[in-house]
Amino acid sequence: MTPHNDLSTAPIQRPIVLTPGDPCGIGPEIVARAWCLAPDLTQGCFVAGDVGLMRRAMALVQTTPTFPVCEIESAAEALHVPPRCLPVLQVVPQAPVLPWGQIDARAGRLAGEAVLWATRAALRREVAALVTAPLHKEALHAAGAPYDQYPGHTELLQAEAARHQGVPVAQMPVRMMLANDELRTVLVSIHLSLREALTAVTHDRVLETLRITDASLRVVLGRRPRIAVAGVNPHAGEGGLFGREEVDILQPCLAVARQEGLDVHGPYAPDTVFMRARQRPDGQRAFDAVIAMYHDQGLIPVKYLGVEQGVNVTLGLPLIRTSPDHGTAMDLAGRGVADASSLIQALRMARQMASAAP
Repeated sequence: MTPHNDLSTAPIQRPIVLTPGDPCGIGPEIVARAWCLAPDLTQGCFVAGDVGLMRRAMALVQTTPTFPVCEIESAAEALHVPPRCLPVLQVVPQAPVLPWGQIDARAGRLAGEAVLWATRAALRREVAALVTAPLHKEALHAAGAPYDQYPGHTELLQAEAARHQGVPVAQMPVRMMLANDELRTVLVSIHLSLREALTAVTHDRVLETLRITDASLRVVLGRRPRIAVAGVNPHAGEGGLFGREEVDILQPCLAVARQEGLDVHGPYAPDTVFMRARQRPDGQRAFDAVIAMYHDQGLIPVKYLGVEQGVNVTLGLPLIRTSPDHGTAMDLAGRGVADASSLIQALRMARQMASAAP
C-alpha cells in the first residue's frame, strides 16, 4: 500500500510498538527476525511484552553480528536505543517458559495483556502505530475474562477505542483491509458464515464501508481514492437475473456515496474487478481499492498474490494498526524457520501511514 511517496524509512516522532502475539506461536520469532532482517524499519520501534520471551525468540534466529535484547523503561526511550538492538518494554508479568506449538491459556493471557497495553498507549498517543503479531483465538478465549469476549485483535481494539472515546462499540465501526503492493481490498463483513454475510450486505453497512475506506486512504494516498465495488452475485446480477442485491442495495448506495463526493464505481462482476484494481508493471491501476461483500471474496485475490506480502490493516480506529496476513503457525513454532516477510511488510505500512498521518 505505497502512499504518494515512500515514507517507510523516514524518521518518526513517536515510537512504533510491536506486540509479540501468542508466546507459543511464531509471533515472537518473526518479530525477532524482523529486527535482524530490516534494521532500518525497526529503528525507533520496540516490543511491548516480556523480555525473557524475546530473548528466547532471538536465540532461534540469531545472526552475526548479534542483536542483543535490552529492556527499556518507557516507550519514548525506544527512539534513542542504538542500532542493532531489540528494545523490550516489560508490560506483562514475567512469563514462564511455555512450550512451543501448544495452545495454552497462559499464553493467551500474556498475548492479550500485551495488546491491551499497546492499544491504550496508542490511544494516548504515546506511540505512532501498533503492529501486532498473530494471536491464537482459542488460547485467547481460554484465558478467560476479559479476553474471552474478543474473537481476535480487531474486536479488542474496537472495544478499547470505543471505551477511550466514551461511545458505544456500535459507534466505533471498523473494517478490515487486506493489502499488498499490487492490490487493496476492504471487507463489508469479516468472520460470518456465508449465509450471515449475505444478510450483512445492507445499504447502511456498504455505505459505511465506503466512507471508512475513503477517509482512511485519503490520508495515505494524499488524494481521494478511486474505489470499485464488487457485486454480490455472478456477473453482478445481470440486471437482476441472478439476484437483486446489486439493483436494490448496491446501486442506490453508490448513488448516495457519489452525492457525498466519493469516487466510487460499480457494482462490477466479482470475477474481474480485482484484476482491474491490481497494479500493473507500469505502476498504474484502474482502482485504488475494491470493496468486497464478504470475507473470502476479498481475501482470496490478495492471498493468491502471496500471503508473505499481505498486510491486514484495521480501518476506522483512532489509531494505526497493521498485522501480518497469517496466523500463529503452531506447527512451525520453535523451529527457527518462520518467514517474517508479512510482518516486515506490516511494519513498513505502519511507518508509511504514521508518517503520512496529520
